[in-house]
Amino acid sequence: HFLQTTKSNTTIKMANGLRVLGTAGPKKAAKAAASTGKSARYYPADDVPRPKHSRSKKQNAPKIRASFTPGTVCILLSGRFRGKRVVCLKALESGLLLVTGPYKINGVPLRRVNQAYCIGTSTKIDVSGVDVSSINDAYFARVAEKSADGEEGFFANDAAKPAVVSDQRKADQKKVDAAVLKAVEATPLLKNYLGSNFTLGKHDRPHNMVF
Repeated sequence: HFLQTTKSNTTIKMANGLRVLGTAGPKKAAKAAASTGKSARYYPADDVPRPKHSRSKKQNAPKIRASFTPGTVCILLSGRFRGKRVVCLKALESGLLLVTGPYKINGVPLRRVNQAYCIGTSTKIDVSGVDVSSINDAYFARVAEKSADGEEGFFANDAAKPAVVSDQRKADQKKVDAAVLKAVEATPLLKNYLGSNFTLGKHDRPHNMVF
């Protein structure tokens, strides 16, 4: 007689090769317990791996507030352009808002902003003549840069590199702003309104303001 041990079962073989004793593996024991309704007698020595919850499922875009419509003048509350007044052009599939300064007035280029950090005002302009159908979330994707390999290349990239704006971005900016500026100039004092920053004084009460 001799004892043979494997990962799934333990058997005792005799000289003629007949199996005398055998135990079910963890899969068979779990299946038997599910069919009979009783707890399994077999407890594995190691933890049985379970599939982890996957977060790769596509999430629905957040709902856009009713105050953000194409042509609405918005106030940015966060980021490098906080306090600037911009023109909302449309809502993207990701739930972000596509806005522009225009760049010639207040220096804000075409960019995406989170609606949670914006205030929609009651001021609106006509942007029906602005074509932004070709601008989507993929338009703002960053291009991966090739880095130098080796130790010398690692230490050579310590200095911050200035952002390079492509010619396509510049052309799209001029095209969009040209149409927006026509609508801005048609409204008196709107150009000065977009060029001024939003500020709060010591005695201002934002909860009582009407934007």
